[in-house]
Amino acid sequence: MPIPEQRDLGATRGVLADWLASRLGASDVSVSEITGPSFTGFSNETLLFDATWTEDGVPRTQGLVVRVEPTRHHLFLDPDFEFQYRVIKALGEGTDVPMPPMRWYEPDASALGAAFFVMEKVEGRVPADNPPYTQSGWLLDEAHPEERRRLVESGVDALCRIHAVDWRALDLGFLDKSQYGPTGIEQQLNYYERYLEWTARGRAPPVAEAALEWLRANVPEQREIGLCWGDARINNQMFDDDYRCVAVLDWEMVTLADPMLDLGWWLFLDRHFHEGIPAPRMEGFPTRDDMVARYQANTGREPHDLFFYEVFAGLRFAVIMARLSALLAEFEILPVDNDLATNNIPARLTAALLDLPSPGEPVPVV
Repeated sequence: MPIPEQRDLGATRGVLADWLASRLGASDVSVSEITGPSFTGFSNETLLFDATWTEDGVPRTQGLVVRVEPTRHHLFLDPDFEFQYRVIKALGEGTDVPMPPMRWYEPDASALGAAFFVMEKVEGRVPADNPPYTQSGWLLDEAHPEERRRLVESGVDALCRIHAVDWRALDLGFLDKSQYGPTGIEQQLNYYERYLEWTARGRAPPVAEAALEWLRANVPEQREIGLCWGDARINNQMFDDDYRCVAVLDWEMVTLADPMLDLGWWLFLDRHFHEGIPAPRMEGFPTRDDMVARYQANTGREPHDLFFYEVFAGLRFAVIMARLSALLAEFEILPVDNDLATNNIPARLTAALLDLPSPGEPVPVV
């Protein structure tokens, strides 16, 4: 959901043209109309445009994407904006994970009011968050059953490629948040407990508190540490006309943990857009068992403790919703006494998973 922090896109075109000229060593850089969200999101602001210039006497045009660090608000406890740039660049240059090519990182806030990085634009489509792709849009209205299956399977395959990455060889150890404890599930639980305390300020949603207590009592054996995307779902993937994943997007939740962290989130978000909305499962859409089986076949890993990691996904999402509730009240989009922090789809799904009283309409878990 956007916030009313409108950027002057006309002035931004000139600023970006000047900035790109210095990076490209060209004096004739022009920037097209900027598209994308006209409002800043509660995540990183995104600006899309085409840049045109002359290089060695030859006209050049390149589609570019700028991601700008939020300054007035933070959705996450530790935004780590530069970490996103470093991860995207490392994966794009050193692995077969489909990534948008990274161009530059600008730490100086003087140009756009905050740090930003620039990527090349990738052509494709993304299943929508709002309205949910299970209720309307091209995946529901245009795709054939076999195309939907291909899309989801391609998305799972991209997730498997992430989990094949040797994060040590790529020098991604900076993702370890040692201030929250040993790498892995203990660190993750400590981080989200601190995140919940930070955003709830003594008024934690009951479902989140109950989920955290259950998770603390049921911590599974840790089997490995790998690179985890963090926000693993098809809504954060771009697909070409053949319904194959061409880019993995949105790395704000990237971390080091057991890869089941991502698989649990993938499955929980699948629940969210089907059981949670609610919406019938589209014809051709792989089942939960189908997706788990494909993951296992591609990675050679035997999925384990998935119920635990789905409950953990529910906690994580519920904490994010609590923070979002506070931000919406801060920007006067919702009243101060809104109940979004306690009454939302992730909270209802998590309550159903743990057989707790639902904060809203009950959600059957299948």
